[in-house]
Amino acid sequence: MATSPALDVPPEGPPFKRLKTGSNGVSTASSPAPSHMADLAEQVDAQERQKYIKGRKLGSGQYADVYSAHLVSDPTQLVAIKKIKVGAEAKEFGISYDSLREIKFLQELDHPNIIKLYAVFSTKSQNLNLVLEQLPQGDLLKLIQDTSNITYTPADIKSWMLMLMRATHFCHANYVLHRDIKPNNLLIASDGSIKLADFGLARSFADPFQKMTYNTVTIWYRPPELFFQAQYYGGKVDVWSCGCVFAELVARDVMFRAWPENEINMVKMICDKIGTPTEDNWPGVSKMKGYVTPTEVVPLRPKEHWMAQFRAVGETGVDLLMKMLLLDPRKRLSAEEVLKHPFWTAEPRPSRLEDLPRKGGGMEVMGEDLKRRGGEIPNGGGAGGRGDKVARKIDFGAMK
Repeated sequence: MATSPALDVPPEGPPFKRLKTGSNGVSTASSPAPSHMADLAEQVDAQERQKYIKGRKLGSGQYADVYSAHLVSDPTQLVAIKKIKVGAEAKEFGISYDSLREIKFLQELDHPNIIKLYAVFSTKSQNLNLVLEQLPQGDLLKLIQDTSNITYTPADIKSWMLMLMRATHFCHANYVLHRDIKPNNLLIASDGSIKLADFGLARSFADPFQKMTYNTVTIWYRPPELFFQAQYYGGKVDVWSCGCVFAELVARDVMFRAWPENEINMVKMICDKIGTPTEDNWPGVSKMKGYVTPTEVVPLRPKEHWMAQFRAVGETGVDLLMKMLLLDPRKRLSAEEVLKHPFWTAEPRPSRLEDLPRKGGGMEVMGEDLKRRGGEIPNGGGAGGRGDKVARKIDFGAMK
C-alpha cells in the first residue's frame, strides 16, 4: 500500500481543522511556517498548477467546482480538477475533515477500480485543487435509471459487481471503510470499468477498540447494526451496501426505500423485506442500545421469496445476495468471502469491459458527483432524493 506523506486525520471529530496546503497533500503544522518555507510551498504549488489547462466546468456546487482539464505537455491526457472552495467557515477554521479524508485515502489506495488522485495543489486564494482521473461516462445510477435506452444482462451485472467487490476488498485489506457505497459513487471510465469514488465518509478501522459513529452511510444503503447504534464495526457495513447495489442492479430499483424517508421506516422496511432481527437470528441484538423493531415479528424470508424477485441472477446469485444482506453482521459475508463465492465462476461469465454499456449520463454527471462533499445530500432527500440523509440522530423512542 502506498503511504501518504503528511496526512494524519482523526477518524471522527470536529468538521474543520486549521492547516496549510501543499502540492503533495496537507500539513497540519500548528505554528506559522517560516516565510522562506511558505515561498517554497507556493513555488511548488505553482509548478504543479502550471502542468494543467482547465477546460469547461462540469459541475458547480457550494462545496466544490469540477472542471475538465488536460496536461500542457500532452493535450490527449485528460483529467478532472476538483476545486474545493474556501468559504467563510474554512477561512476561520481550515479545510473540512471530509476533504482531508478524501485526499488521505485516495493517496493511499491505488487500485484499477478506485478513482485515481494524481496530484493536489492550492492557489493563492487557498482553494484546494484535486487532480483526478477523468471518468467520462457518468455513473452507475444514471445507467440503472435509464430503462428506456439501456438494457443490460446478468453477465453485465456480474462484471460490475466483481469490479465493485474487488475495490471494496482492496479498501478493507488496507484497513479502510468506505461507508458510502451506492450507485452514484460508482463512476464509469471510458473503457467501461467502474471506479469507486467519494471517500469523504471513509475512515481507518485498524483499531478494533476505537469507537466509530453509527450516524453514517447513506440511509438507503445503511446496514441494520448502524440503525441499532453499533459503535464497533468493520467491513461488513460496506458489504451490506454492496448487497443493496447488487439488488438495485437486478431490480433497477432501490431495495430499501422507505417513505416517509426516516430511520424508523427504514428499520420497518428491512424487517418486511428480510425479516425481523431477533435473538434467534441475531444473538445479542436485543441488547444493542438502539434496538427497537415493529411489534409484529416477520419471519426470515425464505429463498423462494428472494428467487421470485431476483431470479435473473440465478440460484447462485440469489444465494450470494442473501448472504451479503444477512441481518447479523457476524454471519454476513466479508468482502473476501464474497469474492470466493461460486457465483463468479458460474455461467454466465462476467461480461468483458468492451461489451459493457457505458452511457451513465456522461461528463456532466461525473461533475455533479464529484462536486459534493462526502455524504452530501445531492437532491435534497425526500421523495425525489437519493436517500442521502447521513449524520442524523435517530429517535427510536418514537417507535415505542
